[in-house]
Amino acid sequence: PRTTQLKRDRQSVQTYITHIKGTAVERVSSFKFLGVHISEDLTWTTNCSKLVKKAHQRLFFLRTLRKNHLSADILVNFYRCTIESILTNCITVWYGNCSASDRKALQRVVKTAQRIAGAPLPAIKDIYRKRCLKRAGKIIKDPSHPSHGPFTLLPSGRRYRSLRTKTTRYRNSFFPTAVRLLNSAS
Repeated sequence: PRTTQLKRDRQSVQTYITHIKGTAVERVSSFKFLGVHISEDLTWTTNCSKLVKKAHQRLFFLRTLRKNHLSADILVNFYRCTIESILTNCITVWYGNCSASDRKALQRVVKTAQRIAGAPLPAIKDIYRKRCLKRAGKIIKDPSHPSHGPFTLLPSGRRYRSLRTKTTRYRNSFFPTAVRLLNSAS
């Protein structure tokens, strides 16, 4: 069995070798888990660059369909099924904390696809907001959900209690963002 270790430690510059049953565990800088690339510095640059690379490969097929004079509806459907599904895989996990340059690269793929398809396509940011609201709605409706706790209503019964955040990383993560979006929607 292949065993790898992704170690995140701010203070330690030394590398420690971990052994399991006498076998040294390989240390890696990034790891793919459920289709999402997690890096040791906790940035999403690796994940975004892999998604953009994969999406660019699919743009070739969109161009080929365009050259064969298919309608814009078919091109948009192809985009949504092949390219958008790649770009928005687990988007509620990583999009809030990805850098501005990563967001720009993702949006550039959407703009290119929009130009090829000849029809308007939703921006990545809009998809992220929509998916956050949808996921938060599912969590709120299920009181037995493990993540139901952060979504507590204020005494007015209309708005949700804002989560206290000390770091930007947490402020941009799913739960605080979902609460902000829910409060701005009501």
